[in-house]
Amino acid sequence: MSKKIDFKLYLITDKKLFTNDYSLFTAVEDALKAGVKAVQLREKDLPIRELLDMAYRMREITSRYNAKLFVNDRVDVALCVNADGVHLGQSGIPVHAARKITAEKLLIGASTHNAEEALAAQEEGADFITFGPVYATPSKAEYGKPVGIESLKSAVGKASIPVFGIGGIKTDTVKEVIHSGAYGIALIRGILGEIDIKGAAAKYLEILQK
Repeated sequence: MSKKIDFKLYLITDKKLFTNDYSLFTAVEDALKAGVKAVQLREKDLPIRELLDMAYRMREITSRYNAKLFVNDRVDVALCVNADGVHLGQSGIPVHAARKITAEKLLIGASTHNAEEALAAQEEGADFITFGPVYATPSKAEYGKPVGIESLKSAVGKASIPVFGIGGIKTDTVKEVIHSGAYGIALIRGILGEIDIKGAAAKYLEILQK
């Protein structure tokens, strides 16, 4: 099931947490130094040329640490910078269309918020999905109330591809998410919102390894 998905922690960027772009790149590199092996560049509000510039820089950084790079929604940018994959939201290009465009060049992740969306992404050819928000979190407030751990269990039970829990996951709730059957966790603030980013990433990885 998970031969292509060789990471359990999926780090998602948010440059708004930092004072400038350089801080974001430094933060991501700190997480990579701790052992993070997958990063999603998720900067939805950037003009395409700025996003492309960021993607090139992020590709260079992730390559140095043998980590995978995913680009949110923009298949064209992902292909241009030789990213490992693309991550698709519910309002963007559908999974089946991205699969047709990219063939087997890119891994495809998809954001889902209920079991129906999870199954649809799987049937259309997604390699993995994120599911949530499991817990309350500012970055996922637009998607409504948290879906909760029982909904995550339901989605995991119906899916045959890796499911990553996302949304408000803290160090004291990682075990609950993994025990629900999730393959891994996706984080933004849990790592990038901490003062000691390398230490925070190392702590989550340690818990996942146990």
